[in-house]
Amino acid sequence: MKKAIIGKKVGMTQIFDEAGKVIPVTLIEAGPCTVVQKKTSEKDGYEAVQLGYEDVAEKKLTKPEAGHLKKAGEARKKVLKEFKLENSDSLNVGDEVKADTFVPGDRVDVTGISKGKGYAGVIKRWGAHRLKETHGTGPVHRHAGSMGSSTDPSRIFKGKIGAGHLGSEQVTVMNLDVIQVDSELNLIAVRGAIPGPKGGVVFLHNSAKNVTEVKGAAGVSTNPQKASGRNPQKASARNR
Repeated sequence: MKKAIIGKKVGMTQIFDEAGKVIPVTLIEAGPCTVVQKKTSEKDGYEAVQLGYEDVAEKKLTKPEAGHLKKAGEARKKVLKEFKLENSDSLNVGDEVKADTFVPGDRVDVTGISKGKGYAGVIKRWGAHRLKETHGTGPVHRHAGSMGSSTDPSRIFKGKIGAGHLGSEQVTVMNLDVIQVDSELNLIAVRGAIPGPKGGVVFLHNSAKNVTEVKGAAGVSTNPQKASGRNPQKASARNR
């Protein structure tokens, strides 16, 4: 992980590129984040920094949290997250990480808590099938049905789908493009949707995926052993 920042989801909008094509983006209020702790290889065995985001009143912090944050000066942060950054050596406690850490063209992974949707049945939660509404089905056409358990094993195996709390879990959307960065307003525009409601806290960091393959035109194979790869006109002639 080279670059990272903590932010808050503002909402979705759309912008237009130079060719006039619309790009759906999500605006993220990223930072400024304060370095509240520094991990070193001599003391901790690895290099990392702990970033703090969003100011909060000291009375809302527990005594351990307040004592931990006092080491960083006057910083009183609500959200803390540790990252292994590229420039961990050059960062010190009290330094700030801002939105201009990222530039347009970067690829990022965005982690957040998905929207909680309350208690849901197996059809909404897992996409299970309904029972037939013919004779004998009764008032249970949306129920989970038999669990398949009998004398052996006399229990339900872990992981069996069932009704329960839908959403409100950590989700990471990978390999999103950074379209625009506004350093004055601390805003980062990311292509596409990210998890969580408006105002939800999200974590941005470099994408774990390395996209190196460049795809050719649609319907034209890049395999030199195929006729469409040697002569694209042959491939177009077959589609007439």
